Amino acid sequence: MLPAPIALFDRRAWRLHRDRAARSGAADFLHAEVADRLFDRLDDVKRDFPSVLDLGAHHGAVSCGLKRRAGIEQLVTVDPAPAFLRRLDEMRVVADPELVPFRGGSFDLSISALALHWVGDLPGTLVQLCWVLKPGGLLLAAMLGGSTLVELRTVLIEAELLEEGGASPRVSPAAELADLAALLLRTGFAMPVADAEKITVTYPDALALMRDLRGMGETNALAARRRTPLRRATLARAAALYAERFGLADGRIPATFEILFLTGWAP
Repeated sequence: MLPAPIALFDRRAWRLHRDRAARSGAADFLHAEVADRLFDRLDDVKRDFPSVLDLGAHHGAVSCGLKRRAGIEQLVTVDPAPAFLRRLDEMRVVADPELVPFRGGSFDLSISALALHWVGDLPGTLVQLCWVLKPGGLLLAAMLGGSTLVELRTVLIEAELLEEGGASPRVSPAAELADLAALLLRTGFAMPVADAEKITVTYPDALALMRDLRGMGETNALAARRRTPLRRATLARAAALYAERFGLADGRIPATFEILFLTGWAP
């Protein structure tokens, strides 16, 4: 018998991180900005989408924007965190994006904001999303790319090595922009398009950035991560390194988010 595949992400931890973010009020600015950029792309498509799937609904930026658009008759929101879905009033389904629980040909549009980078098997999920679309249906998705938070990752690894003699796994395998269009084609989509944008946010210090990541539900959920919290000395060292290496003239620090956008049509 073949050995069972090793899970990349701790699915339970990821769900609990999102639940915690929802209960604490959710830092929603990044999801709101990405939702606006997805809508900009949707505006270029001159047709109606009566049935829509919002995969990874989070705090509702996508679904709230969709409700203001003409032509939508049914909107289904999906998230692994019940606490996020309780804030929404559309048809709600608690589900993990790794298993899309709908029959084939259910939707005219599938839209996803910042959920697919938490999928361990991206090709498998894309195949499912193509399956649930009606013929001629549209996939429009955004996910974090590999250069996201490169500043924070750099200083955390160095601080852990200096203070603790080792570093916890922190970097999730990320899809490459150059490969995404081919991946969409391989998973059944026609006319695939992939592009990237960078969003830079500034913070007073590294701890404020970490608080926002916790409020987004975007903290480390790798299965191989260290389960004990960072030491206070390690956090202080990381904050000092961040300010030293990346600090701006006004004393704030930048945080870079690379957003990969995917567009494809079901044949």
